[in-house]
Amino acid sequence: MVIMKLINIGFGNTVSADKIVAIVSPDSAPIKRMVQDAKDEGIAIDATFGRKTRAVIIMDSDHIVLSAVQAETIASRIDKDLPEE
Repeated sequence: MVIMKLINIGFGNTVSADKIVAIVSPDSAPIKRMVQDAKDEGIAIDATFGRKTRAVIIMDSDHIVLSAVQAETIASRIDKDLPEE
């Protein structure tokens, strides 16, 4: 049985931890361009509920997820939920 680990990205929205490639800050010009291109192509998922984008999550499907939660907070949620080895 495969267990999919879901990570809360704010406002009750979750993404699969296994599908995340990167979590980055939206402040740099290249990331802003990437987000705009994703919106133009229809592969951007806005999970900010109208708030300021504080993290951009890049998925392995080339989708871009926008979150109002800080990138560091999302990363710590992933780290916290990883099994101990």
